[in-house]
Amino acid sequence: MATKVLIVEDDSNIAQLLQLYLEKEGFTSEIAPDGGKGVELFRSLEPDLVLLDIMLPVMDGWGVCRKIREDGSKTPIIMLTAKGETLDKVSGLEMGADDYIVKPFEMKEVLARIHAVLRRTLPDEVQEKKLTYDKLVINLDSYELLVNGRRVDTPPKEMELLYHMASSPNRVFTRNQLLDEVWGFDYFGDSRTVDVHIKRLREKLEGVSEKWSLKTVWGVGYKFEVIQ
Repeated sequence: MATKVLIVEDDSNIAQLLQLYLEKEGFTSEIAPDGGKGVELFRSLEPDLVLLDIMLPVMDGWGVCRKIREDGSKTPIIMLTAKGETLDKVSGLEMGADDYIVKPFEMKEVLARIHAVLRRTLPDEVQEKKLTYDKLVINLDSYELLVNGRRVDTPPKEMELLYHMASSPNRVFTRNQLLDEVWGFDYFGDSRTVDVHIKRLREKLEGVSEKWSLKTVWGVGYKFEVIQ
């Protein structure tokens, strides 16, 4: 299951930009344009993380944060604000926020903070390296691949490649990105290594399900495509 992020932000340009980058990273997201809608969506969606602006109509970010914590939720909250004063940061953290990002920000910083907060706050069972899709289980803890309920012998690097791509469904990876992220920055092999591994994975997975597939994006690379 993809990680759900609730974006509570009244500036539609910022909200849509955040949503675009989050979904490229494999997250699902919803936007609330004011604090009242933010509390309402939080309760109905039960997101894994909240990106929360402070200066909001209807109810400000402090109020939203307070409501979330009054409900007993430990869902991580990252505050977004144009205010950079230390007092505001302390107030947000004391109220139960997990991190604080001052506008204007770089999207790379936001994504890095999200990943860091999730690593700190998600329980161990959520962090287990196991992905489940229709007729497919990728368990990187035990290096076990189950296809249609049957264990399929798969070399470690093929498992790591499949897990890496399936962790960010619908994200397109170039061959060089996959070499860097799966084989490591110190790997000096040919990028055709990726093609060979993808070909072997396809032999194991082709036609198993209509809900997902390993796709070639011509002229770019590959993706683990999930049909919504």
